[in-house]
Parts: sequence; C-alpha cells; structure tokens
Amino acid sequence: MKAPPRLQVLVDEGLIDTVVRQLMSGKEAEVYVVRRGGDTWCAKIYKEATNRSFRQAVDYTENRKVKNSRQARAMAKGTRFGRQAQEAAWQSAEVDALYRLAAAGVRVPKPHNFMEGVLLMELVTGADGDAAPRLNDSIFTAKEAVLHHSSLIREVVRMLCAGVIHGDLSEFNILLAADGPVIIDLPQAVDAAGNNHAQRLLLRDVDNLRDFFGRSAPALLDTAYGPEIWALYEKGLLSTDSVLTGRHQASSKPVDLASVVREIDDAQAEESARRLRMQNPGA
Repeated sequence: MKAPPRLQVLVDEGLIDTVVRQLMSGKEAEVYVVRRGGDTWCAKIYKEATNRSFRQAVDYTENRKVKNSRQARAMAKGTRFGRQAQEAAWQSAEVDALYRLAAAGVRVPKPHNFMEGVLLMELVTGADGDAAPRLNDSIFTAKEAVLHHSSLIREVVRMLCAGVIHGDLSEFNILLAADGPVIIDLPQAVDAAGNNHAQRLLLRDVDNLRDFFGRSAPALLDTAYGPEIWALYEKGLLSTDSVLTGRHQASSKPVDLASVVREIDDAQAEESARRLRMQNPGA
C-alpha cells in the first residue's frame, strides 16, 4: 500500500522499506504493519491527544522529568509550545518504558526505533502467524484463564521490580501471542517510586486482570494479589521470585475517605470507558 506521509519519512530515511497494511486505528494512534529487509514490524503513529482529561494527565505525569526549564514552564502555562512538549513527553514515556521493561525481561513488544512521533517495534503474532488478538477478543476455559492470569501477575511483579506500573492495564491492551500474553500501550506508565498515585494505579491494574479472568474462572474473584504485591514492594521485599498467595491481611489504619471517594470515581470512569471500548472496539 502507499505509505502515509509520516511513514514515508521513515521510508526516505531507510528505517523501513515498505508499508504492508493498516493494523489498527484508534483515538490516540494508528498502527501499521511494515517491513524492513526480511523483518516484519509494526509502526505506531501517535495522534495528538485530545481525549485525556486533565486529572488523568496529572495522575500519570506526576514527577515526569522534561528536558529543560523552558519546557516545564510552557507545560505549566498550557501554551501551544507547552502542549506540544507535553505530547512529546507523553509519547517518549511509552518509548522509555518499552526499552526499560524489555531490558528487564517483561513481555512487551521489542522496540526498534522512534522518530518523528512514530514508534517502530516488534509485531506480536498469534498462533496462526498473523497479528495477535487482544485478550478481549479471545475466549478462555477456566484452566486457560488461571494460567494466563498467573502469567500476567508475574509480569506485573516484574514491571514493579523494574520500577514501572502500567497504569491502564486491561484486556484491551494485552495481546495473546503464540507463546502467551504480551503487554502493550504504555504511554501512561508511571514511576512506582516517584508518583503519589502509584499504589492506586497498581491495584487497579491487578483488579482489572482479576475481574476479566474471573469471568472464566470465578475462583479468581476471591483473590487479592494487588494489596499483597504492594505490601511486599513497600517493605522492600518484592522480587521476581516472590511467592504470592493471592491473600492479604487488611491494614487496621484509619481509612483515607477522600482517597476512597476518588478511587470510586476513577473506577466508575474506567467502567464507562470500558463499555465505550466494547461498543466501539476500533475506536
């Protein structure tokens, strides 16, 4: 097919040879299958973000560093240059997270290059050799659900040990590769040690996995891996070899009511977004 203008730049630079087909078009990005030599990759073209609320952006971008003070001031003022810098930082966060997590052995697409708002990375393939489906498009037996849930909990732990929390993990951004689940879509990834919302985001990620796989394996609905993982992390005891039980003794400390109310609001917003994605899977 004819290369879109932003991919033609990569063809002209010799980073890719041809564009095979469009794989996906969503609100934040378009993804294409491309080739370079004998390799087949995917190219993620970022769109300008116009659908993220201010509060979401603050939660995810807290403590993210920018290149210089001029950019930081512009981003704080919300100028045109500041918005451009903020969008560039949002895109770079995914690139940085992919390289960091791939180096830590986390099951994410292997990144190859990033140029002009286009991320070149591994094409994750399914059992049929074609582009892998999302978990949301797959049906599991109870046994398969338990196995995939266990695998992904280990990946969440591996990510946290590398200092990263996905922040929006669900069945919509996990692919089912031939050899198991692969985690994608990381522009909202947060620094576990430097973000005040890290615990809440980690717990939500784990709860999303529990709720999805619990539809096929109801026994998973009684597990509490999120609090257990975070408790080990806070104590400095979490490792990729940590033995998890899925059980956790609740703290007896006074409840922060404001945080609870906010978490409920976020859960309701997440559920609304989930229903919208289910109604418009290609959006």
